[in-house]
Amino acid sequence: MFSKFKGFSLVELMVAMVISLFLSAGLFSMFSMSSTNVITTSQFNQLQENGRIALALIERDVSQVGFMADMTGSDFIIGTNTEITPTVVKNECEGAGVNNATLPNNTPSHFRRLWGYESGVSADSIACLGAVNSGTDVLQIKRLVGPSTLAPTLTSRFYVATTSSEAVFFTGIEGAPALANARFWEYQHHIYFIRTDGDIPVLRRRTLSVGNGMGNEEQLVEGIENIRILYGFDNDGDNTADSFMPVQNVTTLMWDNELFQRIVALRIFVLVRSTEPDNSYTNRTVYTLGDKTIAAANDNFRRKIVSTTIVLENPVLIR
Repeated sequence: MFSKFKGFSLVELMVAMVISLFLSAGLFSMFSMSSTNVITTSQFNQLQENGRIALALIERDVSQVGFMADMTGSDFIIGTNTEITPTVVKNECEGAGVNNATLPNNTPSHFRRLWGYESGVSADSIACLGAVNSGTDVLQIKRLVGPSTLAPTLTSRFYVATTSSEAVFFTGIEGAPALANARFWEYQHHIYFIRTDGDIPVLRRRTLSVGNGMGNEEQLVEGIENIRILYGFDNDGDNTADSFMPVQNVTTLMWDNELFQRIVALRIFVLVRSTEPDNSYTNRTVYTLGDKTIAAANDNFRRKIVSTTIVLENPVLIR
């Protein structure tokens, strides 16, 4: 007895297979597009977030550069209005200028609260850093950190006791000096720079402590490939920047506010790079960081520029 049910013919099987192949190809294409979109979105979010964090960290320091409590705007003259009790800072990071170490010295020159250079381009540098990525800006900042405290509580920190006419630099180990009507403030010396870790550029910061001096190094944000800083100068005394210039154009007199020109703002450009490549993408974009142009890398890393202008809260670094 023959069954009344028939199987597929060869033609029907071939048609079914072709349809299945088209469906499979469509599903694979949709999956591939979805995967690419996820990578793209994820990397753009990472770029935005890393750039935001980098600017936030730098902005907090830069806006308060030169804040020296009651002594803000006054120069430190050792033996007259300033006393330095710590005799040495370990692993010193000294910038250019005759009075640009971590602590003021007795050289008849202004103590620099703000200074910078472009690695591999500027004639000056900070020797303690080493292996700073060429073509990236380095920024050195010194300031007091508020609020004031009744007594130093951390032995690992540097402090400054201030009145309206006198300052004493000391460490938490030494304890507070006997200075009538003084307030006590934590003292910070920070240096921001970029160095590559493996194949990932990282924004780093040197910080000050009693036990290790300026030998402390923090890894702040991954993927920060370049930083460009333009310094804003007030030429007419209205506390507003009339011009912005790169570090190569800032003279010794400008750093020290010797002339009428004063640094009142910084314009900071950050080039952020993804930490992982995307082989489906080729970056042929030319980037402009203020006055500087970054040629297309023609690699598989996405990049983004973030920028901000920071107004100095204490623009009169030296009266």
